Amino acid sequence: MTRIKHLFPAFVLLAAFLGLWEGYVALTGAPALVLPAPSDVVNGLRVEWDDIARHTLATLGVAVVGFSLSVAFAFIVSVVLHFSGWLRRGLMPLLVASQTVPIVALAPLMVLWFGFGLLPKVLLVILVTFFPMVVSLTAGYASLPRAFRDQLVSMGATRWSVFRRATLPSARTQFFSGLRISATYAIVATIFAEYAGARRGLGIYILAAKNNFRADLVLSAVLVSACLTLALLSVIAGIERITGRRYRRGAHA
Repeated sequence: MTRIKHLFPAFVLLAAFLGLWEGYVALTGAPALVLPAPSDVVNGLRVEWDDIARHTLATLGVAVVGFSLSVAFAFIVSVVLHFSGWLRRGLMPLLVASQTVPIVALAPLMVLWFGFGLLPKVLLVILVTFFPMVVSLTAGYASLPRAFRDQLVSMGATRWSVFRRATLPSARTQFFSGLRISATYAIVATIFAEYAGARRGLGIYILAAKNNFRADLVLSAVLVSACLTLALLSVIAGIERITGRRYRRGAHA
């Protein structure tokens, strides 16, 4: 009930926006080729659902694989950077610089180098979602109070033991923050990769709908991609709540 109350203003604003959009199209007679009404978008989604669903599953599969590998890779790299100050000082500027390369330029290069299969799309998702998680984890590791770390060391704890028992748990909040940021990029990166070159996926569907001047189907695919992102964020929020209860019990003990 609390969550519904929290989201209620967003639902009200969304409903108002859609109502104004629908009313504007009805009053002005805007052509569906340029600005379809929300009802046209929903109808297009209903009519083309089977085709959209097949492309959605392809996009979701790539996003989940790429995002999962990105999380694992980011964790490994963050641990290495935490234990090696020299490597951290050398790699972090390069990681920051890598974020200045636009995804629009990366997507066609990945297809050019690796073809139209799964690999280029997964790599692009990893490249786009990797950086926020690494930064969040390294910042989380640094948030452990020095006095707490010194106390554990004085009690005979090794550096790895301090990391496992204190440093890693202290980074939990920052990790989930980075995870949520990266999750918002995962679906978008996948669609960009498909848009640049793929056999199926929402990116290909959007491109085909655009070429056929079906703005309603373009917006239908956009609606589905937004729902996928929200679903991914909901899964992450659920994992955070479940692990949070265990974390609090452990911290209390």
